[in-house]
Amino acid sequence: MVTNTALQGKIALVAGATRGAGRAIAVQLGAAGATVYVTGRTTREHVSEVGRATETVEETAELVTAAGGEGIAVPTDHLDVDRVRALVARIDEDHGRLDILVNDVWGGEHLIVWNTKMWDTDLEGGLRMLELGVRSHIITSSCALPLLVRNPGGLVVEVTDGTAETNRRFRENFYYDLTKSAPIRMAFALGEDLKSVGCSAVCVTPGFLRSEQMLDTFGVREENWREAIAGQPHFAIAESPVYVGRAVAALAADPERARWNGQSLSSGQLAKEYGFTDADGSRPDAWGYFEDVVYGGEEGTAEDYR
Repeated sequence: MVTNTALQGKIALVAGATRGAGRAIAVQLGAAGATVYVTGRTTREHVSEVGRATETVEETAELVTAAGGEGIAVPTDHLDVDRVRALVARIDEDHGRLDILVNDVWGGEHLIVWNTKMWDTDLEGGLRMLELGVRSHIITSSCALPLLVRNPGGLVVEVTDGTAETNRRFRENFYYDLTKSAPIRMAFALGEDLKSVGCSAVCVTPGFLRSEQMLDTFGVREENWREAIAGQPHFAIAESPVYVGRAVAALAADPERARWNGQSLSSGQLAKEYGFTDADGSRPDAWGYFEDVVYGGEEGTAEDYR
């Protein structure tokens, strides 16, 4: 298990830490002692196109500090190159180093239209998805990696939905499929570039994530999330954002993390490797459940994969 000093002295940037996986990753890095710069577009004064005013970068930074680290909120649109360069320049001025870069920028759920052919999908909305989930990651890496590679051991984490293995299946929307497959390849390509300077890149995915937005979709809260299973039986395998947060913290604290360089891994896979659990003490393997039971037709229940 990751101790509260495992990342003491480490400097992290979690791009896209307003809510969901990004927020949880930032908090868990802070719980391990890291200084964490948290970015996003929603602040206490400004709401992004996602339209969720209840989660802000300032709140995330406060949660990081409360967990034992140091949270620093820097409102940033990661499609604005000048803003991202200014963010990296600030980290450089403050600390002269960057040890962990987490690319979790997204915010495109409101653009997805399921069960619609590519040619019937709004082109502007589809291209916006690619901007939010792909171009933003490229800009952030391009601006931040010169600082990260100054010291060996740096880690880049690309966050997406699915692994290279699971995303062999069509993700039910042309643009979403491209957007969520690209970070897998980004981690692979960055891993090739980074290994010669003693750094590494890994792609990490949560399973069926009980993000704030997903809970609202099902009309439940974290305290009573199981009530949603009646309407969506597969929600029984859902995991809290804490799980993927612990996955990234464990990865960052592993002195032999370079063994994962270029790979795509799930929170469930990393839990088996590092021994952590979700907040409720369970160890869900959502992708295993979907591959074996939902798509593979094997006998089993969600509880068998927790």
